[in-house]
Order: sequence, then structure tokens, then C-alpha cells
Amino acid sequence: MPKDDFFQIITGHSAHTALVGPPEFLGVKHTPNFLFVQITCAEGRTLDQKRKLYAAIAANIAQTTRISQSDVIINLVETRRENWSFGDGVAQFAQEPP
Repeated sequence: MPKDDFFQIITGHSAHTALVGPPEFLGVKHTPNFLFVQITCAEGRTLDQKRKLYAAIAANIAQTTRISQSDVIINLVETRRENWSFGDGVAQFAQEPP
């Protein structure tokens, strides 16, 4: 990943627009203060890379905040590279067929 490829959207929620989820899902208990992390990226990572990413994100959040690992919910949304434009209306990663 290029070092300057880190576009981020951070959305906060007040008590009136909080995230809603069950107290337990798939055997994992959650508090009402769970954190939802959604990552949109180009496809191509292996299952092992994804698992290591999820574990690292949850561990880092738990180590640097008051949020427990069980309250870190992560969703990875993969898209084809041709579905991105990084400005000027150009699909920088779309390649014309040979």
C-alpha cells in the first residue's frame, strides 16, 4: 500500500444517534459502547492477512483506549480497483483490455 494511501472517514455518534447492536452475537459479548470499524479497500488480501489485520486492530484499540477487544466489530468491504477514482474523474487503476 502506498504510504500516502490512507483516506479515512471518522463518524461520531451522540447518545441520540448511537449504534445499535445485540448484547451478544456469535458467542461474543458486547457492551452498548461497541466500536464499528468499516474498511473499504481493493480486493486481493488473503484470509490469513485479513485475520491478522482484524486481530491487530482489535488489540491496538484495546491497548490504547477503554474499549475491549470484544467491542471492536470490523467489516471489510472489498472492491475491484477499477471501481475507484482518486480525483480528476479518472479511474487511475482501470486498465484497458489488451
